[in-house]
Amino acid sequence: MRNALLTASFLVLAGCSHSTSATPSSPASTPDSQPAPVSAQALVDAPDRTEADRALDAGRHPAALIEFSGVRPGMKVAELMAGGGYTTEFLARAVGPTGKVYGVNPKFVLEKFAEKPWQERLARPVNQNVVRVDRELDSPLPPEVNDLDVVVSNIIYHDVTLLGSDPAKMNAAVFQALKPGGVYVILDSSAKPGTGIADAKTLHRIDEKVVREEVEAAGFKLQEETDVWRNPEDTRDWNSSPGAAGERRGTSDRFALRFVKPG
Repeated sequence: MRNALLTASFLVLAGCSHSTSATPSSPASTPDSQPAPVSAQALVDAPDRTEADRALDAGRHPAALIEFSGVRPGMKVAELMAGGGYTTEFLARAVGPTGKVYGVNPKFVLEKFAEKPWQERLARPVNQNVVRVDRELDSPLPPEVNDLDVVVSNIIYHDVTLLGSDPAKMNAAVFQALKPGGVYVILDSSAKPGTGIADAKTLHRIDEKVVREEVEAAGFKLQEETDVWRNPEDTRDWNSSPGAAGERRGTSDRFALRFVKPG
């Protein structure tokens, strides 16, 4: 099913996903001692969220992202190129006080736009379980960070090469940091098939086939994909970056892939 990207209830969003196996499963179960997960929609509805964040929800579908990634209380997760931390905060809410989130930002992103909003984000009480990580994407996590449950790349994979990093090195580093059975979730704006990375700089899009091949080359197996962020009406010929998209922000056709580290 390919839906136009519209504001929808969480139940509709969650019902749109489909799996490469018969029964979708979360990447890892949390210990019995962990608190029961709060529903993803409850995280979205939390009263302490900022109005600026709420304004992005219609295009971001954060509840669906939490469900698709399988993040649960007590998990250790990371977000690559966290920017100002919109998604990082959702991950922090999902893992709860017993979990941990590593928010990674390269130097260029911090200097260009993210330093101030990132600092403000980290100062919020709900983000006290977030660890700031300033590292380049070739080696996004310190060597002592391992046995992660989930790593999320949310609409930034197309930027990796533009920032001077090597996707192969980044994917290998993510593979190393994840525990066996850990999950690597990638969302990005779709370029036209066959364009590779040609539209990465001009349109902030990437060919889905390239992402699949590069991630699988690192040893990952595709576990699940979903149509939640798909928009068949997207012509894929316009700049989907937040600053350039204008009123079309959040309406680009986006693929969402969940890979697993075999183990």
